[in-house]
Amino acid sequence: MRQPLSYPWLDLDVDDRSAPVIAVRVDADGTRGEVPEHSHRKGQLVVSLGGGVTCRVPSGLWMVPPHCAVWIPGGMAHSNRATANARLFFVYVEPELSRLPGRCCTISISPLLRELIVELSDGTQHDEARRERLIGVLLGELPHMPLQQLHLPLPAEPRLKRIATALADDPADRRTLAEWASHLALSESSLARLVVKETGLTFGRWRQQLHLIVAIRELAAGASVQQVSAQLGYESVTAFITMFRKALGQPPATYINGIANAR
Repeated sequence: MRQPLSYPWLDLDVDDRSAPVIAVRVDADGTRGEVPEHSHRKGQLVVSLGGGVTCRVPSGLWMVPPHCAVWIPGGMAHSNRATANARLFFVYVEPELSRLPGRCCTISISPLLRELIVELSDGTQHDEARRERLIGVLLGELPHMPLQQLHLPLPAEPRLKRIATALADDPADRRTLAEWASHLALSESSLARLVVKETGLTFGRWRQQLHLIVAIRELAAGASVQQVSAQLGYESVTAFITMFRKALGQPPATYINGIANAR
């Protein structure tokens, strides 16, 4: 059962506050938590310093592994789901001050920015001059952080939404493109073209991207490579590791550790 994520202030309304940057620590309370779909005027960084978070926007799923963040532009509807061990910070930025893209993206967070975000989330900080300096460094450094390709396009086309929902509910579903085409009363070639048109990816690459997002989320939550491989329906751990390495350039354990130790 998913529980609401806990904010330090129950009456927090970030759009009612004029501060250029608001950083808030959010507690997962030892269970898998979620923030239901909502939107706000300010842009938002969903920052994970431990565990993992999946952000959903109308056009896709974005993964936030440890020591990364997802940028969500102001006004965009979104929801967040966190693993039980997640250590999260939400950073809200006035739109006119952000130099980040006008679209969602996953970015790596350097140790410097991690410490700035933690410091800014401390509600006991009353030195406004120092706070302004910290905010200046944060806003200046954010645009220079490297991007991570951890995005799954979610098509609006109704037939593809059925496939996406089924695969999200059961990532181990191994139905082929031909089997899905038959299920949807389409030819295999028609479905193949539709997937590319709506997602920019082939069916195999689209499903693989979902597997990568699920794998990183579960590995960040503490699952073993063997457990994740079985959850995704791979015939062997070796096959899963090979897929992961080809897609992201490193085996799973090395990738997760590399993000956590990024400089």
